[in-house]
Amino acid sequence: MVILRELSRSFREGRRIHHVLARASARVRRGETVAIIGRSGSGKSTLLNLIAGLDRPDSGSVEIDGCDVVRLHEPQLTRFRRRHMGFVHQFFNLVPTLDAGENVRLALELNGVRGREARERTGAMLARVGLADRAGSAIDTLSGGEQQRVAVARALVHEPALILADEPTGNLDGESAARVLTLLLALVRDRGVTLLVVTHDEALAAAADRVLVLHEGRLHERSPSLS
Repeated sequence: MVILRELSRSFREGRRIHHVLARASARVRRGETVAIIGRSGSGKSTLLNLIAGLDRPDSGSVEIDGCDVVRLHEPQLTRFRRRHMGFVHQFFNLVPTLDAGENVRLALELNGVRGREARERTGAMLARVGLADRAGSAIDTLSGGEQQRVAVARALVHEPALILADEPTGNLDGESAARVLTLLLALVRDRGVTLLVVTHDEALAAAADRVLVLHEGRLHERSPSLS
């Protein structure tokens, strides 16, 4: 599903060049949940941005379902991202001027699904995350856990093949984090979706099929004995 081949990315900091990724490679199978861990500043979010096509590598390739996203021009990349990817962020990234249902429905409308079908799929997805009665609620009236469940619903409603999650439980209290984690993992596994998740949450890492450690610019498989 996802093949990373020798990805390199560096940034200039004054006169110094900071090498974040150095020929990082990995393969992720379809339907697999893979946690990416590493110390703060190791490049985990940079890696996700490269996979999403939000940033470009200095060299290397990112193949998703047979398509090298590095080679796509921006309009092609935008269409590919909208159709094939869903995103869950640490700070939710919901549109504050839209209610919960409208935030979820937006992912469908961007893919050309409108009207009754969009409303029905939005309602079904909100019900699946336990928020059927909050579709018309303003975002600022929802708790952090509820906002993240809206974000999960938005990420999955258009049935993408790949979900990219950046610290999805990092801004939640323990109880809310556990609920979102359980929900997210159940949804992706029920639907056969591939999940790549950057996390410091050991409970989330332990629940993944595999754990990749980003260290000194490269990805290493963590031994099951260390999980």
